[in-house]
Amino acid sequence: MTAVLIFGLANSMGLALMAIGFSFIFGISGIANFAYGALYILGASIAYLLFTFLGLPYWAAVLASLVIMSIIAAIIYYIAIQRVRGAILSEVIVTMGIGLVIIEILRWTGFGGSNQAFLPSFIAGGLTIGGVGIENQRIFVVGVGLVLFLLLWLVTRYTKIGLALRAISQDELTALSLGLNNDRLAMVAMGIGTIISVIAAVSIIPLGFLSIDSGYEVLVFALAVGVLGGLGSTPGIIAGAFVLGYLQTLASAYLGPQWMMVVTFLAIVLVLLIKPSGIFGKQKELEERV
Repeated sequence: MTAVLIFGLANSMGLALMAIGFSFIFGISGIANFAYGALYILGASIAYLLFTFLGLPYWAAVLASLVIMSIIAAIIYYIAIQRVRGAILSEVIVTMGIGLVIIEILRWTGFGGSNQAFLPSFIAGGLTIGGVGIENQRIFVVGVGLVLFLLLWLVTRYTKIGLALRAISQDELTALSLGLNNDRLAMVAMGIGTIISVIAAVSIIPLGFLSIDSGYEVLVFALAVGVLGGLGSTPGIIAGAFVLGYLQTLASAYLGPQWMMVVTFLAIVLVLLIKPSGIFGKQKELEERV
C-alpha cells in the first residue's frame, strides 16, 4: 500500500503536468489543441538533438527547446489555427492534422525506429521512503509540478499579461471592446501552453525513453484529466490528475500495466455520462466545445 501511495502521487503529478498546458490553452482561447501530444514529443526531441548532436549542456538544450517550441507554437497559431478559430470542428481537424504530420515526420527521421533515445535525469539516483525505493527524478517531477502550478497562479493574478489572459478567458467580446488583442493573447496562451508541455516532457521522459508514439498517449491522458477535472480549471486538473493517477496506479499494481489505458478510457466514459463538464468544469459542456 505504501508503494501505491508513493507511486500514485508521482504518477498523479506527472499526469497533471501533461494536462495543464492543454487545459491552459483551452481555458484561455477555447481551442482544443489536438497537436498537444505531438508538440510535447517534438520539444523533447529538440532538446535531445541539441544535447546529443550539438553538445550543448543539457540545461541549455532544454532552455533552447523551450524558446524554439514557443516560436513554433506561435507560427502554428498564426498560419493555421487563427484562420479557423471559432469553428470548433475545424480547429480539431486542423490541430489533429498538424499533430499527425509532426509525429510522422519525427518517425520518418528515425525517432520511431528500434533505437531508443534517452533523456538524462535532472537528479540521478534514488532514495527509500517507507521501505519503498523511488527514483529522485520522480520526486523532481512532483517538485516541478508544485512550482509550475504556483507560478501559473501568480502570473495569472499579479501580472499584466496574466490579467489580460484571464480577461479573454472570462468574456472575449468585452475584452475586445476594452482594446485587448484577442488573437495575440490567444497566440501567447498557445506559446505558454506549449512551453508547459515541453517542461512536462523533459521532466517525465527521463523516467523511460523517448518514444514518438507516446505523443498520442500524452494527448489521451491530457484529455482524460481535463474531462475528469474540467477543462480550463486548474483545481479541476489537479483533482482529475489525482483521481486518474491513483486509479492507474491501482490498476497497474493489481491487474497489470496493460489496464492503465483501459482505466483511463473508462474514467472518460463515466464522467461524460455523469457530469460532462468535469468535477470543477466552468466551460460549456464538452460536447458543445469539442
